[in-house]
Amino acid sequence: MYPLFPFPSPREVIFFVLVLSRVAGIFAAMPVFGGRRLPLTIKAATVFMLALVCFPTLAVAMPEVPGDLFSLALLVLGEVMVGLTLAFITQIIFAAVDFSGQIIGMQMGLTISSIIDPSQGTSNQIMSVIQTLFATLTFLALNVHHLFIRAIIDSFRVIPLGGWHLRGELITVLVMGMADVFIIGIRLAAPVMVALLLTTVALGIMARAFPQMNIFMLSLPLNIGLGLIILAMTLTIFFHVLEVSFGRLGGQIETLFRLMAKGG
Repeated sequence: MYPLFPFPSPREVIFFVLVLSRVAGIFAAMPVFGGRRLPLTIKAATVFMLALVCFPTLAVAMPEVPGDLFSLALLVLGEVMVGLTLAFITQIIFAAVDFSGQIIGMQMGLTISSIIDPSQGTSNQIMSVIQTLFATLTFLALNVHHLFIRAIIDSFRVIPLGGWHLRGELITVLVMGMADVFIIGIRLAAPVMVALLLTTVALGIMARAFPQMNIFMLSLPLNIGLGLIILAMTLTIFFHVLEVSFGRLGGQIETLFRLMAKGG
């Protein structure tokens, strides 16, 4: 007699938990969807539904189920690391945007006006918050999140369950990716940095030529106003740099897949 409900076997439950762990790892560190931007219930429901949709379509071999709980926890942790490593490259771009905002805010004299960033729960400069919002809109407008959704399925094709492997080449790529934080950040902040540097030089010359002039009181509104004008005039450059950076994510994801797979 057939059972009333087709309850899954323990092996299928473990299979689904591994798939769920990889999807959760991607969403935990992905910009826009990660952090505190979305309520935990919405994120958990989204991750569960995605894993439920992907689970029947995956034609991957189930790894050998370990007999002890510690080995099973290491297997789940490996799947989470696949997702975290994949989402790390996008976090680099957003960290660069935040870094450029810190530089611009410091140059404009907005260091004192730090606010609480609700997405991170920490204080942040207002220029970093504004530029992060611009980067988030660009991220969604370019459909980069679709790239990560497709990468979920592709990851199971390249990296089988239990196939995550930490290699020296992978560590090198991740460390070199950290250098991109400063490179992209300087590119984004370069127009405002150069303009305000020239303004500071001009004010220094005026201070020497006109000692009676209160340059400090003059420089505060001048730096803020000029910084906002230059920032508005160079928004196309800002979006272009982000578009190029997001456009390289496809090749970077393929490289990470190859390096994370055993023998890749």
